[in-house]
Amino acid sequence: MTTPTSRRTLLGALLAGGALAAAPSLPRSGHPGRAPRATGEGVRKTATLFLGTYTSTTPGGTGIGVASYDPAAGTITDRTVVTGVENPSYLALHPTGSTLYAVDEQQQGGVTAVALAADGTFRVLGTRDTGGAGPAHLSVHPGGKWLFSANYTSGSVAVHPLAADGTPGERTDLVAHTAPAPGPGQDGPHAHQIITAPGGHILAVDLGNDTVYTYRLDEDRGTLEQLSYAALRPGAGPRALTFHPGGRYAYLACEVDNTVVVCGYDSATGALTPGAPQPTGTGSGTSYPAQLLVTGDGRFAYLANRGHNSLTRYAVEDDGATLRLLDTVPVGGDFPRHIAFSPDGTLLLAANQKSGTVTVFRVDAESGALESVGTPFPAPAAVCVLPL
Repeated sequence: MTTPTSRRTLLGALLAGGALAAAPSLPRSGHPGRAPRATGEGVRKTATLFLGTYTSTTPGGTGIGVASYDPAAGTITDRTVVTGVENPSYLALHPTGSTLYAVDEQQQGGVTAVALAADGTFRVLGTRDTGGAGPAHLSVHPGGKWLFSANYTSGSVAVHPLAADGTPGERTDLVAHTAPAPGPGQDGPHAHQIITAPGGHILAVDLGNDTVYTYRLDEDRGTLEQLSYAALRPGAGPRALTFHPGGRYAYLACEVDNTVVVCGYDSATGALTPGAPQPTGTGSGTSYPAQLLVTGDGRFAYLANRGHNSLTRYAVEDDGATLRLLDTVPVGGDFPRHIAFSPDGTLLLAANQKSGTVTVFRVDAESGALESVGTPFPAPAAVCVLPL
């Protein structure tokens, strides 16, 4: 999304100009390349960072960015690209670590699989149609056999089977969010996220309907059965849900009304119970909160504020039931669309869409304070960060 007001603005403009190509079906020729490798003995070790981008904007990316980062220093270097993927705006990794998945955020939405070899090479396996427009999010079921995607523009969620090598098969289900009615100012449902929650239920967040849906996955057939839904207050615009490690609470970033919501969660039934909206620490107006992260020990949470260009820090209290606002810090870029921890939790990385940069912060284990490290890494239209 190039403006804070609507992802649909970007898609509509690109479609009018004929800039978005249809996502092809399998098979599709791969685009071999080499990912950055860890440095040798006697040299500081690096890890791999994948970057989701928009390829149809100006300036924009040319595919999935691949870089090296130093987990100790927080510096990012050695940029290259996995080409052959259009608008790979969100990324997810297979549980085995052998396959990377990207949404193709286009009118004819798709999901693309990229094989990651042990020697650092990569190869695009191909793309499957999601059955909707503008997919904004995808995730892999913990069992590794199913891939979920959320079609933002169409307001639907899709399921694809995954072969043993990680290749997605033909879609097994497509569920449209037809009820409840869209919230004020919305033209329809807009599915923004789909994840597997504690207990195995599948939860889908819909920004347009102000709703979080709970599904049961049939793991033999790859179909979704709706069990319940949780309605937020009209006009909340829920965008992304993040669970506390304890599994009893989840935190919802609400894009439209500039709030966060602590939700109770019943892992046995999959029922989500939203609490009262809470401030983001960004003052009056709309700062378009994007997403929350929770530390592995469950003590702190962080919120990316796109309009305010900041990160809000919360103390997590009462075993996850309470978020206490501590402070906000500048993100060091423009429009932080997505944030992620390094695997060891010592770094927080932010993809800043409008400035075309990735910024890095060291996370203090005791206080949760964020310290900016390194210099902003140039990454045109960076909208997702996936550090390995």
